[in-house]
Parts: sequence; C-alpha cells; structure tokens
Amino acid sequence: MRIKVLIPVNTMERREFTASLVAGGIAGMSVDLTLFPLDTIKTRLQSQQGFARSGGLRGIYAGVPSAAIGSFPNASAFFVTYEATKSLLGARGAPHAAAPTHMLAASLGEIVACLIRVPTEVVKQRAQAGPSSGTLQVLLQTLRQEGFWGLYRGYGSTVLREIPFSLVQFPLWEYLKSLWSRRQGHTLYSWQAAVCGAFAGGVAAFVTTPLDVAKTRIMLAKAGTSTASGNIPLVLYEVWKRQGLLGLFAGSLPRMAFISMGGVHIPGGIR
Repeated sequence: MRIKVLIPVNTMERREFTASLVAGGIAGMSVDLTLFPLDTIKTRLQSQQGFARSGGLRGIYAGVPSAAIGSFPNASAFFVTYEATKSLLGARGAPHAAAPTHMLAASLGEIVACLIRVPTEVVKQRAQAGPSSGTLQVLLQTLRQEGFWGLYRGYGSTVLREIPFSLVQFPLWEYLKSLWSRRQGHTLYSWQAAVCGAFAGGVAAFVTTPLDVAKTRIMLAKAGTSTASGNIPLVLYEVWKRQGLLGLFAGSLPRMAFISMGGVHIPGGIR
C-alpha cells in the first residue's frame, strides 16, 4: 500500500517550516545516538529469548548505523507534519480547540514518521537482539527471506503504539507549559519547557510500554510464526500468560529514562 502525504507548506511561514525541519531532525538524531545504549537494553529486556541470550551488555551499540540513517528524516517528518497540521487547523487562534488539535497533529505526525521509522526499527532491533549480526547483514537477510515488505513488519503495531503515546505526551506537554506559563506570568524558559517534556514523555512511555513490548516481539519473531502475523492482542496475551505483568512492562525503566532525558526532542525518534 502506498501512502501519499501532502504537507500544506503554503499555510505555514517558510521560516517556521524550515526551522521545524532542521530542529526536529537534529534534535532527534542527537538524542537517538547519545542515549542508544538504553534503547538496546530495552530491546533485549523485551525480547522473547531474554536479556542475557539477546546479548546482555555486549555489543551495546549494535544496530546504531540503522538508527543513525533513519533518525534525521524520521524526526523531521514528524515535526514538519505536526507543525503543519497545527498551523492548518489554527490551534493558536482557537484556545478551546488546542488539545484536540495537538492530538490530531501528533497522530498524523506519527503515521507519516512511521513510514521511515519502521524499516530502520526492524533492522535496528534485530541487530540489537542478535549482536553477532551486523546491520548490513540483518538488512540483507531480511530482504532475502521476507522481501521488501519484511522491512515493514510491525508497521501497524508501531502506529498503534505511537498514536496513544502522542495522545498522552503532546497534550500533557502543551498543558504543562501553558499552566506553568500562566502561573509565572511569562513565556517559559527553554529549560522549563524541557522539564515539562521530560515529565510528559516519561508518563507516556510508561503507560504505552505493553504496546512497545508487543511491537518488539512482532518485529523480532521468526517469519511464519503466529507472533510475526502482527496480532497484538494475541501477542500481549502470550506475554501475560508466560511472564505476567512484569513481562508486559519489560523494559519500562530504560524506556522511560530514554524518553525523559530526551524531553520533547524525542518525537519521531527511537522509543
């Protein structure tokens, strides 16, 4: 299925569009690469074969080339779509409609960004869970065994993880900024906005961890298995049956740490 997305550039100031593109891309890449070891630990904790058998603390940067290649366009796609949607719907001119607009903008941003994110995520996570295989080797093996669409295995589960994440993170971030700004009587400083983003991101990361576990299991599963089919309720039920609540929230701490330290710069990046 080919999805074509038209960004309403004419509805935005050109400078704002360019700033969103560059700032989102650079911020996303910086966070992804700096905090990459936390993402590797999270992936191995969520892997069906367990942390130790997935590599433990060995090869902690396995899969980083895939993350580096996809990070900038991924984060840029999110921020540009997010800002374009907000501008199109006039969130700034209609305060009472701000929250729904931010939710819609974030959701559309995630759907667009996932077109770039999922192939790089598939390769990255398979390299992380099997550190003896390099990024290029994983890519070629996936193409050979599953074809091009094998790189998009888990697209649906990724979108279903990202949209609830954004529906929690971005409205909460915007609300906290607005609340803090009103109480102090002026626009927030950069560090204050970052604190709001860290808190909002940590909350969103925790509550969506079960969906992240399902996404990881689906991407790492062997082709042809029931898990690889992408049935999220079935995957979650299997995790619950074998590992209980701890299994559903596996990797939540490194995931929360990753996203909180990334603050609001993480959207469009690794989760």
